[in-house]
Amino acid sequence: MPRLFISSGFGLIVLRSTRTATPTNATSPAGTSATSVGIDGQALLPSQFQTSALRAEVLWCLQTAAKHHSFTSNEGIDAVFANMFPDSQIASSFSCGRDKTSYIIGFGIAPHFKKLLTSSINNSGPFVLMFDESLNQSLKKKQLDIHVRFWEDDRVKSSYFGSRFLGHAQAVDLLERIKECAAKLNFRHLLSVSMDGPNVNLKLMKLLQKEQAELHSDAQLISVGSCGLHILHNAMKAGFTAWQVDKLLRAMHYLFHNVPARREDFTSVTSSSTFPRPFCGHRWVENVPVAERAVDIWPMLSTYVDAVENKKLPNPNTASYDALVAARNDDFVIPKLQFFLSIARSFHPFLTRYQTDEPVLPFLGKDLKEFLMGLLRRFVKRELLQDRSSQQIITINVSDENWVPLRNVDICGLGADAAIKALQSKPGCKIGELSVLHFKKECLQCLVKVVSKLQDKSPLKFPMVRQIACLDPTSIYKEPEWCQQQMRSVVQTFIQGNKLTGGIPAGDVIIQQFASLTSVEGRDERFLAFKPMKDRLDVFLHTTLSTPYPELLRFCKSLLLSHGQATVERGFSINKEVETCNLQDNSLESLRIVCDRISKCGGVLKVPLTKELLASASSARSQYRLHLENERKKKESAAHALKRKAVEEELLDLRTQHDVLKRVCESLENDADKLAEQAEGKAGSKMAELITKSNTLRRRQKEKKEQLHQLQEKIEEKSSELKLL
Repeated sequence: MPRLFISSGFGLIVLRSTRTATPTNATSPAGTSATSVGIDGQALLPSQFQTSALRAEVLWCLQTAAKHHSFTSNEGIDAVFANMFPDSQIASSFSCGRDKTSYIIGFGIAPHFKKLLTSSINNSGPFVLMFDESLNQSLKKKQLDIHVRFWEDDRVKSSYFGSRFLGHAQAVDLLERIKECAAKLNFRHLLSVSMDGPNVNLKLMKLLQKEQAELHSDAQLISVGSCGLHILHNAMKAGFTAWQVDKLLRAMHYLFHNVPARREDFTSVTSSSTFPRPFCGHRWVENVPVAERAVDIWPMLSTYVDAVENKKLPNPNTASYDALVAARNDDFVIPKLQFFLSIARSFHPFLTRYQTDEPVLPFLGKDLKEFLMGLLRRFVKRELLQDRSSQQIITINVSDENWVPLRNVDICGLGADAAIKALQSKPGCKIGELSVLHFKKECLQCLVKVVSKLQDKSPLKFPMVRQIACLDPTSIYKEPEWCQQQMRSVVQTFIQGNKLTGGIPAGDVIIQQFASLTSVEGRDERFLAFKPMKDRLDVFLHTTLSTPYPELLRFCKSLLLSHGQATVERGFSINKEVETCNLQDNSLESLRIVCDRISKCGGVLKVPLTKELLASASSARSQYRLHLENERKKKESAAHALKRKAVEEELLDLRTQHDVLKRVCESLENDADKLAEQAEGKAGSKMAELITKSNTLRRRQKEKKEQLHQLQEKIEEKSSELKLL
């Protein structure tokens, strides 16, 4: 029976001969040719061969990008396929080496995907830009990744849009690169910018606000603060830097990192092959496994230090070892790590919930309030926390005058308390109640720093974060009047920022439709049964509002776009997988665009191989040649400009010399004339002396005139040369 090799849904990829299968050691009769056929058994035309081969090449390029293979790995792959499938004309015509893979991806597939994404964003209405930068190890530059969050169909989607590479990363530089990358997007629809919180980003936001106001009739971007996840990490850092927890955990790891001899010594003396984990300095909350490992192996580390001190093992003589010895001399090192774990674990559920691409901003205010309340209850007097709103929580004074007495509060956590009891139970322990009380005060001071940082940088400071909670289906069901008040405030904010199409009349319609929603549909048990983080809010609201309240839905789409940096942060991991040696800026960006599209489609074989995609891939070679020609012209133009600049500078120098020499000639002539006039009134030797001096000056003037004539010729020569450039 004849065999068909096909790719499901995408047409013929590898075609076989119509001959009956022969034994493996048999040979084809002389003159017999392999005929490729389609799915219907009919012979394929030459144009169909070309299309099928192109499909195969595009699929292979997609596979290369998806698996993060280097372009060089495809060198000679055509010969491999031709030998694997000797009876296929498609395989024999398949050609996808290093250069072809590069230009099909960079000048065919990626531009097509970028065009589709740009069209989707511009047709969707409001969108949010997200950006962050990190070091690209292979290029040794800062890589600025730009993502876009927008509506597509019935849900919010986040997509990688592009990257720019730079050295300096000041606010002006970042803004210029962002505008360059997103030049084809309609910035009139830009709703907000999502970012982390360094001062350079805050300045960028001010510059962009000013520019938007000038270009789009005083339009203002909606501000919901910087990324809440970064704020949590920075709060933990602010609280525990005084204890130098980071220094200790780093020292534990680096003491044995990439040092085989030291690892062998540790294993031999402790009979343990478990080593410290690496500490992450910019994601403090995610160091729970690091601290847990440190607590688990601390007895073994102490044994190792004892062996070194007793000269049973060589002394590492490193800063990491010195930090470990200093920590070993601290009786409360384990209670400190346990307290760090207690606070970090309380952060972790919040961190996990909001590390998502789904729109969860309407739940952020409530969850952040409950989280802050949980921390405040550890040390603040209860009467100060009763009936506090989200806005009031961030203004609570956490100074010592509002603290619960240390003896009456369990602030350290179960782990720290157990560690202290274990220390006190050891024979000869000198840890008394006073030392424990001092440790509790240090814990309290750490917690105060954490809470103060959260209050200072909290998104709850922004009215939009508090007001957008009106879109929470549970709140709509339980507190309809409060939700109506918040929706009115949100609409007013959009009108004041010139972000609401239709102005006040459109705002009135939105408020009326929302009031109707809370009174009718909002009474449905579906609203009460809605589960945040399990059910998608965007899909829920789209299903509920699309028919009865189209204007309200259009407005709600804008409200659900602003949230977090999870997409950008995950993109850094993809960057590391994509990075290879000798990969150019444009190639890296193209690979990221292709990988993102493949991920959105659900895999290589689910990417639609449309006529437009195949046409773009087919024209990639010509686009690549055009690019090379443009690059050649740019280099020639740059070289020409440098040459012209050099001639201009030389001409300017010659003219300067000419002017100086001309002034010297005039000065010599004047001095010679004066001496000649003086000689006319003298006699004898004095007259002869003056005439001699005058003649000397005239000879020098004659020499200078000759030099001046030569300079003039050079100037004319360079002027003619400059005209030809």
